[in-house]
Amino acid sequence: MADETTIWVNGRPQTHLAVADRGLHYGDGVFETMAIHAGKVPLWTRHRRRLLAGCERLGIAGLDGRQLEEEITALSRGRERGILKLIVTRGEGGRGYRPPRDAEAGPPTRLLIRSPWPAYPDHAWREGITARLCDIRLAANPALAGIKHLNRLEQVMARREWYDPDIAEGLMCDQMGNVVEGTQSNVFVVREGHLLTPPVDQCGVAGVMRGLILDEAAAWGLTAEERVLPWAELTQSEEVFVCNAVIGVWPLRRLDQWSFPHGPVTRQVAQAAIALLRNETDQPKASGP
Repeated sequence: MADETTIWVNGRPQTHLAVADRGLHYGDGVFETMAIHAGKVPLWTRHRRRLLAGCERLGIAGLDGRQLEEEITALSRGRERGILKLIVTRGEGGRGYRPPRDAEAGPPTRLLIRSPWPAYPDHAWREGITARLCDIRLAANPALAGIKHLNRLEQVMARREWYDPDIAEGLMCDQMGNVVEGTQSNVFVVREGHLLTPPVDQCGVAGVMRGLILDEAAAWGLTAEERVLPWAELTQSEEVFVCNAVIGVWPLRRLDQWSFPHGPVTRQVAQAAIALLRNETDQPKASGP
């Protein structure tokens, strides 16, 4: 089977979008980036929950969950590895910020983009990555914090800060200098054997892998909690790693002038997460809601 990019818009193969779509004009929508493994989408339940929470937060109604799951199943089936990006926008609308009333609104726009698996280097998992601190800081906005909305300009600006291929990620702070997340990942540190990750109630994205680690840590014999993480505290951590639903867990070995070991807690979390994902059975079903 050819390894190529496939795009569906509202359930049909095509490569164009209506110019009046509010996702294009205002970033009025949400998205999920999902891994495909052995024809399935691990963590689908968590992706779906965050997607629906984002739609509810933005007031996007009318998403056909059954149809969406049928499309995800069709695009995942038969693929050993790949990336599936799902975008849901409010759909088409007239000029101006005011969205149409529910009675006036048409159905949301659904975009599904299946891409080949990225050429990540093996050493990212085995030995760890190099990262940097980004100059761009995240603005506080509790109304949008946690959800994965389409406006990613802060991350775009942060990612413009470097083109060195040896730097795999950039960490971003809030306006107070507290670490929040990476440009494409969440951050965990190990302090005195405990897992800590920054809260995302003011800014940042509540990643599905982050949520899995917080939920499952106790079953793995670990303690994990959300805690404000000043930059100085991160640099004094015993271990640091970043995570998301595609990469899983990457140890952070070097951050600017600081170095961290690929320690036992990071190894344990990475191995436990991989084992859970391999046994993941909760997949989209054609008969789903």
